[in-house]
Parts: sequence; C-alpha cells; structure tokens
Amino acid sequence: MSLSTYHHLFLLFLLLVLETFASAVGHRRSVLRSLEEGNRLPDYAVDLNSSSFESVLKESPASFAIVEFFAHWCPACRNYKPHYEKVAKLFNGPNAVHPGIILMTRVDCAMKVNTNLCEKFSVGHFPMLLWGPPPKFSLSGWDPKQEKSEIIAIDDARTAERLLNWINKRIGSSFSLDDEKYENEDTFPWNSTVPEQIARAIYDVEEATAQAFEIIVANKRIGEGARAPLVKFFQLLVAHHPSKRCRKGTAEILINFDDLWPSGLSIDLQNVSLSHGQDVTKHFPICGREVPRGYWIFCRGSKNDTRGYSCGLWILLHSLSVRIGDGEAQLTFTVICEFVHNFFTCEECRRHFQEMCSSAPAPFNTTRALVLWLWRSHNIVNERLMREEKELETSDPRYPKMIWPPKKLCPSCLISVGKKGSGMVTDWNEDEVYKFLMNYYGRSLISSYKDDSITNIRKDESVDDVITTTHAVAVPVGAALAIALASCAFGALACFWRTQQKNRKYLHQLHSLKNV
Repeated sequence: MSLSTYHHLFLLFLLLVLETFASAVGHRRSVLRSLEEGNRLPDYAVDLNSSSFESVLKESPASFAIVEFFAHWCPACRNYKPHYEKVAKLFNGPNAVHPGIILMTRVDCAMKVNTNLCEKFSVGHFPMLLWGPPPKFSLSGWDPKQEKSEIIAIDDARTAERLLNWINKRIGSSFSLDDEKYENEDTFPWNSTVPEQIARAIYDVEEATAQAFEIIVANKRIGEGARAPLVKFFQLLVAHHPSKRCRKGTAEILINFDDLWPSGLSIDLQNVSLSHGQDVTKHFPICGREVPRGYWIFCRGSKNDTRGYSCGLWILLHSLSVRIGDGEAQLTFTVICEFVHNFFTCEECRRHFQEMCSSAPAPFNTTRALVLWLWRSHNIVNERLMREEKELETSDPRYPKMIWPPKKLCPSCLISVGKKGSGMVTDWNEDEVYKFLMNYYGRSLISSYKDDSITNIRKDESVDDVITTTHAVAVPVGAALAIALASCAFGALACFWRTQQKNRKYLHQLHSLKNV
C-alpha cells in the first residue's frame, strides 16, 4: 500500500474520530451555553444532535420547546438564523428576558449523525420548525399525518416578528422583541399562588442547592468546626433531597469529603490545598453538570434583586422536612439550624434564624412537629420582612411577602384573621395546614419531574407512599448503601462514611507500599 493511500486513510480515520467525539460530548454541553468565537455574536438557540437531543429535551424545565431542523449548506437556513436567534435570545440563556418558558433548539440534518433523527421527525424541507412540550420530543417522533399529536409544525415563522406572533397566539402571551429583563411584568406567566406551579420549583431547588454549595466553597467556610455540620447536611440531602441528580451528586461529594477537606488542617492550609488541587464545584457538581442554569423559574422575581436564592433555599428546607420520618425529626431540626448558622452568609438572617432555633419547643418527636415549626418560622420571617420592606419600599411589587399559605391555595387552612393591638392575628387549622404542606412540598413539588419512579405514581397513592418511593436513585455502590441506611435513619450514615474513607486511604497506602 502506498504512502499516499495511508495518508488518505489516516485523514478519513481522523474525520470519523472527530465526528464521533462531537456526538459524544454534545450532551455534556450546558443548555445555557453561550459561545464566543472571535467577533461572532453568541448563539442562543441550543445546537442538538442525535446524542444530546433526548437528554436535553427530557431534562428541560421549559414548558414548551421549538426545534428547528436545518442544513448548514442551505442558503435560506443561513439567512433565517438571525431571525431565529432574535427570538431565542428572549427565552434561552442566563440573561434571557423570559427564562424557563420556551427552549429553542436547532438540529443540523446535513450531519450524518443526525440522519435518523431527522427522518424520525419527517423532515422534508429546510428550515422546518416543530413546537411541543419538551418531553414529547424525547419520547417519540412526528408524522404530519398523525392525529392528536402534541407536536405541531409552525407554519408562519418566516421572520422573527412572525415567529413571535405565532408563539403569542399559541400560548396567549404578549411577548415583544423589545422586552427587557425584569421590565415587562405583564408577560410574566408564573404565579406562586397557582397550585400547579410548585411542580416547576424542583428546578429552583436544584439551582438553590448548587448555589449554596458554590457559596460554601467560595467563602471557604469549611473549617474544622464546620466539617461535622456540613457532613450531616450532605447526609440529609443524600437521603431526602427531592431531586434525583442532587442526591447522586451529594453522595459523590460525601465519598470524597476527606480528600476535598482534609481533617486536622487549618482553614488557610485547607484553602491552599484546594487551590493547588481541583475546583470542587466543577469536578463534583452537586446537582449535575447542567446545574446551575443561571436563572429561576418558580422563584423568579419581577425585579432582578428579589426572590431567587432565598426563595429556592426555603423550598429546599420545606421539601426536606416533609420527606423525613418521625425518628429523624429532631436530628433534621439540628442539621437545618446548624447549616444556616454555619453557611448562610446573610448575618442578620442567620442571627434571626438562630434565635428561632434556640426558642423552638425541642425535642421534635414527629415529622408533623418539624414541618409545622418550619412553616411558623417562615411566616415569622415573612412578617418581619413585610414591615421592613414596606418602610424601606424594597419589596417586589408583584410578589410582596405574605403569610403562607394564602386562602386561595388552602381555604380550609385559615380559620380567621383579626387585629390585636397594632398587628394582625391569624387563627390556623394546623391539621389542614400540615396536610397542605405535605402535599405542596411533597407530591406537588415532584409531580412534573422527569423521574420514572415519580411519573408512574398512581393517583390513589397517599402522600406517604410518594415520599417513600422517591428515595430510589442510581448512584455508585458506596453511595447506594448510604442511601439505604439514610432512608431508615440518616444519622447512621456518619459511621459508614468515615469507615469507607479510612478503608480507601488504607488501601491507597498499601498500594503505595507495594510500588516502593
């Protein structure tokens, strides 16, 4: 065989490797990525291929998705791209004006790796746009002759204006290409007093969990005295976090905890060790590599500096409280109080919360007692902030603080409201409040999450059944054992984690000695 032939074969092999690599890593790219190449403007529409298509759409928190099927050699497609990007800029990316509503994506049918995918959706011309709920794209294809399909073709999208008009007519919105972030409140579709919307908060709980982890690492708050509270909090997340991927990611962090934050070192030495080692949040993403996404959905305020992280953290704490067993109530109370005391960076908030923890009627012997204490505490915080924000005029005009739950959400919870001195007194039916909280932060919170163990729940199952069945998760062997222990009493995890770490270090030492 001649040298020229070898040369051509090598080039062919290289091209195949590059195409395969592109397909393999496609699903790892964040849905919120914004690429800059020289002076090129960032792309807001998410490029998908056969490898990333299903996973990205299945995990999207958006209510709707648009998929543009195009070919890179098509002149009309190239000319249409700026129009499509104008609309995508409104909905995609961390600086989107209306995040979490529509995921706008693109698939290049001219790439061989996407041939079967494009055939699956009956692509017969370019560009072709399809609309539908994101999970429907991942579950099936599309046939124009198919009846009662939730995926439909967009028939009037030649310009950005016409595409946006089509969207507005379809979902009854009033989006404009001139909308600015947090300015046009009339187009803001989510309302925390609508029961169905809490299901979308699962994504904000993930966002808050990831942001909390970033804050802990960035502020270097893992000194010797904070190690035990952090381990306990991670154990609580592994056992009872409502998100499957957060349970898995937290388990990975716990397995490597002693390596990431060695015991016995000063805070400064730990920081030096970490700075010369690895970026913890990148190598151990607590809720997966797609989180944080950079935006809020259920917890989004009408102003840029309202709601967001604090809202997501409260929902996380409530969702943890409804998932524990009676025997875990007191330990969970202690873990939550220690977490806020050690790792919440708002000094005044931390002090107020510590005062509530100190005056709590401990011990907590039941789940009900803890759930209602956290609910009362949240309302105490809201009452205080209502007064302060009214005086300083810093409240969110669309989402002012309120006593929870409002009558609209739970008519049977509220018995009466009356005046006492200069304040208001609310009389609650706590049995009804407890039922509401268990459902709102239990069943309702996870009802739309893409988890087979959740979506297959029968309607006649009780809340307790839901809470029990959502603990199953595919994680590494060590973490799986930890979760099994945690579902009984997550306090028992401490012994397991410490033993595992010692065994790992012992085996490492033996291996090192053998190589000497």
